[in-house]
Formats: sequence, structure tokens, C-alpha cells
Amino acid sequence: MGKRKRPINFEGKRLFYSIQEVADHFAVNVSLLRFWEKEFDNINPKKTTGGTRQYTKEDVHEIEIVYRLVRDKGLTLEGARQVLKTNKTEEDRRVEALDRLKNVRKELLSLEEEFNTLHNLQKYTKTEKEK
Repeated sequence: MGKRKRPINFEGKRLFYSIQEVADHFAVNVSLLRFWEKEFDNINPKKTTGGTRQYTKEDVHEIEIVYRLVRDKGLTLEGARQVLKTNKTEEDRRVEALDRLKNVRKELLSLEEEFNTLHNLQKYTKTEKEK
């Protein structure tokens, strides 16, 4: 059984995320992130003097692009590198569009939940004359 994704909440004021948080966000092993860091020039987390990796939102965005190319599209590492060299802006737009769609879906689900709550309240507060 694989790891479960634990999405990072980027709405807070945090500037950095640990390698474990990022790994959990994508449901991958920490070692895979370290490997991708060596293989892809666009993944460059900051490192403390002790060598601890600190990922920014932008770093996570870069990893998301690589993740989408390698895991979702099934490209080889070399194929992913070629796409990043030639079509980086196109992949950026796709990832941003997916993020926006996820946010819209989240908002719609929230509105649906609120509507259902209001509907149930309205249903049970009618007087006998209204029925």
C-alpha cells in the first residue's frame, strides 16, 4: 500500500517547509526528492549550515512540475529534462491552471456544504402554516 498524500496548506505565513512535509505532500519518499534535486537544475532548496533542506513555495511548485511529468505523464527523467528545457512556461501554465481548478473545486464544495446546512435549517424551521 502506498503513502497517502498530506497536502501542504500554503495559505499560512510560513516561508519554509521541511523535506518530510514536501515528501508527504506528494506521497513520495524523502530519498526521491533528494534524487530529483540532483537530477533537475530547477529544484534547489535552501540548505542551513547543518545541511537541512528548507523548501519554499516556489521549490514545491518546481517539484510539482517534475512530479507531473515523471509520475502523471510517465516520462523518463531525460524526457522530463527535455520538456523543462523546451516547454517550461507551458508546463508552468498547466500546473497553475490545475492549482486554480483545485481551488475552485474546494470553494464549490465549501459552498455546497454551506447550502446544504442552510437548506436543512430552512426545512426544519417552517411553521405549520407554511407546510
